[in-house]
Amino acid sequence: MNQEIQASRMTQRYMKKRDAILHAAAQLFNQHGVKGATLSDVAGRVGLSTNSITYYYKKKEELVVACLLGSIEIINDIIAAAAESSSPEERVRQFIRLFHARLAKIQGNQAPEMMTFREVSVLGSPHAEVIFAAYTDMFRRVRRLLATDAAHGASRVSLNARSHLLLTLTVSAMSWSSRYDPEDHELVAERMSDVLIGGLASESSRWHCTALDEELAHVSSGAETTQDAFLRAATALINEQGYRGASVDRISARLNVTKGSFYHHNPNKEDLIAACFERTFAVTRRMQMTARSAPGSGWDKLSAVSRALVRYQFSEQGPLLRMSAWSELPDDIREHKLNTINQLGQRFVGFLVDGMKDGSIRPLDQSIAAYQVSGMINAAVLLDRWVPDIAAENAVDLFVRPLFLGILAA
Repeated sequence: MNQEIQASRMTQRYMKKRDAILHAAAQLFNQHGVKGATLSDVAGRVGLSTNSITYYYKKKEELVVACLLGSIEIINDIIAAAAESSSPEERVRQFIRLFHARLAKIQGNQAPEMMTFREVSVLGSPHAEVIFAAYTDMFRRVRRLLATDAAHGASRVSLNARSHLLLTLTVSAMSWSSRYDPEDHELVAERMSDVLIGGLASESSRWHCTALDEELAHVSSGAETTQDAFLRAATALINEQGYRGASVDRISARLNVTKGSFYHHNPNKEDLIAACFERTFAVTRRMQMTARSAPGSGWDKLSAVSRALVRYQFSEQGPLLRMSAWSELPDDIREHKLNTINQLGQRFVGFLVDGMKDGSIRPLDQSIAAYQVSGMINAAVLLDRWVPDIAAENAVDLFVRPLFLGILAA
């Protein structure tokens, strides 16, 4: 009996220390990125040696996987609780409500940290397959929250797109929710649900293309250069495989050129990646500024810019860089890029305010709505994983329209 008690205590100590390691690791990975956090950093935060950490997780990749699987397990529990509600609308509200309740507990140090999913692409095989399988299962659970009955054909495609929208926008709140006091998370969840379910349009606004759509389609057109090809290839690889995955060899192979040709046109990989960010910033900025100076309502401008940016993702000029890639950057440029991302996000706030002033956008929390618009545009980068035949025009109907008119709207 004494041996059983002793074994139980050892197991409890092991689990307690393991949980402390996972909590510290998730915090560090969220703050500094997977590349910027080391096992020794984690060890220092929990008062262990690096060798002691390897007793639990031999490699950093194993620790990353454990943190991500822990986050997925927590979200699956939230989904299961939300699934008990009878209607899709209430299931969506409950999912968002319970998720923000968890974030409030984390922020108040009442629950362990959850790791964000923005760096899943940095994992190599076989770790990536493990996480993608678990994430896919979680995606299917979220899809059941939105489903009203068996969906086939076009309706199934729409359901997949809207499920990606709901899951991505909800979990991406981990990146911005700390700007709110823990006691405000219930209100934040209510207002986020209001945006996703009710959409942005006032009763007088209609979803249709305007002359501004045509104008924005030509904003970024220009003569093709060799450097543009390198930028597109590097951007696509970062979106698919992360900062580390976008190696000189892979970029060169995608363009069917030699490494010598790469270095003839680019001083180094780091400068090319920085240029990928600047290209995405420039495209977004030009479209925003063109829309801001054009005639029309706030609704017309915001919806046209959103449609144009998502179309760009799937055009010959695309894709745009996923904004979440900022966390994988070297420390010396990360803060600058993040500041620019936030500045571009503020322009969406401006369109929302203009729309509420002119009556084309219904009254809502413009800051939270702007997070949803930015998040939707960013999430479109990975839409082809869930909707394989996605293209510029059906992406607008399947992915942009549900945010603007309501995720449950027909």
